Amino acid sequence: MNNTRNDSTATLAHPETTVPSWEQMVSDHGQQVFRLAYRLTGNRQDAEDLSQEAFVRAFKALDGYTPGTMGGWLHRITTNLFLDQARRKSKIRFDRFADGAEDKMPGSAPSPERHFEFNNLDVDVQAALKALSPEYRAAIVLCDLEGFSYEEVSQILDVKLGTVRSRIHRGRAMLRDALAHRNPAAKAPKTVSLPRLPLGRRTAVQG
Repeated sequence: MNNTRNDSTATLAHPETTVPSWEQMVSDHGQQVFRLAYRLTGNRQDAEDLSQEAFVRAFKALDGYTPGTMGGWLHRITTNLFLDQARRKSKIRFDRFADGAEDKMPGSAPSPERHFEFNNLDVDVQAALKALSPEYRAAIVLCDLEGFSYEEVSQILDVKLGTVRSRIHRGRAMLRDALAHRNPAAKAPKTVSLPRLPLGRRTAVQG
């Protein structure tokens, strides 16, 4: 899996020296946050919603922000928002198995999201990622796709280093099992481009 971590989020050694404006924050980090959100959620609409909420949360918290690595801070906010939302959604997902729920289940036709797979990550891998639990998915995305070290993932997720290692180890094993049908001798897997965040749309932030 490709490591596409941007230099602007790659290290804690090059801090920003001033608190950014809303425009600067979105301009400098919008695409990285959207890419992370898309990898976590697996679809464009949820990724846009998660990105917007992450920036709103970050902007409202700027008064307490100590200039440092803005990219890492936004990764932490985005990932923790995703995990919080996933935990809330998990409480109601069993409704899908109520009487008549099969009529609402998706068919075999490819979903629109398959046209928005990202950054040379093929559709089989994306589907396998979506099958992981949110906790495992977040650890795998941050480490293997965003390029953070185990120590940095531990900081972002606010969990022990051993927990990060365990989640990544188990998550990778699950991905290998999910992708076992892939024949190494087969033709190259289908890939498509990462959708880009529509930065032209401005969102009013309430104080």
